[in-house]
Amino acid sequence: MQEKEIVNDVLSMTKSSMNTYEVAISECSNQQLRSALQQLRDGAEQFQYQLYQIAEKKGYYAPAQAATQQEIQDVKSNLMQG
Repeated sequence: MQEKEIVNDVLSMTKSSMNTYEVAISECSNQQLRSALQQLRDGAEQFQYQLYQIAEKKGYYAPAQAATQQEIQDVKSNLMQG
């Protein structure tokens, strides 16, 4: 397995972990556990962003084009409606 594939796999797994933390946080009634899960999620988010920056610098990941102001407004409008 090449480094690029490994990095992309780790990015994907980290995003999946963050989603799992979000579900657990939203369903958790114990404040101590909720806080611990939030800390884990925050750490995973920081790790994911740092790895993303490395991947981008190495040319492993090309971000999508920046959205236009109209596209941003369209998304905001759709979210506000639904």
